[in-house]
Amino acid sequence: MIVAGLLSVMLPITAGAQSVTHGKYLVQQVGMCGDCHTPRDSTGHLIAEQALQGAPIGVRPVRPMPFAEQAPSLAGLPTHYTAAQMAAFLQTGQRPDGTMAKPPMPPYRLSKADAWSVVRYLQTLKPAP
Repeated sequence: MIVAGLLSVMLPITAGAQSVTHGKYLVQQVGMCGDCHTPRDSTGHLIAEQALQGAPIGVRPVRPMPFAEQAPSLAGLPTHYTAAQMAAFLQTGQRPDGTMAKPPMPPYRLSKADAWSVVRYLQTLKPAP
């Protein structure tokens, strides 16, 4: 009985930590978010100390089309998104104002659990000053 009680208290903490770890995995290894949202140095290498702090896109499409020139900072969440709005964006590809993000941002269709794992991870990162 005591063990069950301890587990019931510890599981939410562990699940939260696992969620953040899973979010980090999704951001770094699956979504490769840093490729656009992290600045690069003059040789084109990502500046690790500024990870996910936002950056110029640095490429253009071959044919004219709507295309973002700047990737916003994701660290701590973009300033114009609540946690719920960011989770919804990651599930639908739709911004809070109803529009879709411009390419090269893909319209992700993450599961609710995955979207919230990403949000929880991004919330652990210190926003740019």
